[in-house]
Amino acid sequence: MKKTPVFIHSIFTAEGHSYWGHPGPIPGPYPVHSHTAAALVKGSGIPGDRFFNRKPDYDGQITFFSWEVYQELIRTLKPENPSAGLFRRNILVEGIPLNQLIGQEFKLNGILLFGSAHCTPCKWMDFAFGPGTLKLLQGRGGLRCRVLQDGQLSTGPGEIETSLTLDLSQISEPIRPFPMP
Repeated sequence: MKKTPVFIHSIFTAEGHSYWGHPGPIPGPYPVHSHTAAALVKGSGIPGDRFFNRKPDYDGQITFFSWEVYQELIRTLKPENPSAGLFRRNILVEGIPLNQLIGQEFKLNGILLFGSAHCTPCKWMDFAFGPGTLKLLQGRGGLRCRVLQDGQLSTGPGEIETSLTLDLSQISEPIRPFPMP
């Protein structure tokens, strides 16, 4: 396994959905809570989060968002409220090319995870963070994961272990479309 240093900036949870399932102009009432540590429960996610124990093998038990993409959004859009919690992803992490982990098992600080899918951004991003956010997040909205092992995750320095050789120059690059046969 190859080890790469990372930094976990934030851990977030929300009890309910403020955007998902809210087609109208007003988001739901559920605030995002910031934590310095959180339990990750195998097959379920983070206790207290809206996706905890949603259904068996749910691909978004926890979600990651790239610190590098977040910083680019701040520089480009200059939002009035630049809170990372507005993206409603669980873990804001620096130093990981998240898209390269789709379809891969990996360990973050010793906790085994599976990168199940790209975390597609929704139209609410333009409302929550600022106009233009949705377009800038296309192909780099984050990583949906399944939790394969119980563990405790904390903010601060850490490491990712994977069998892949990660291309760190691609951290904020969008997913490339697969060629058609």
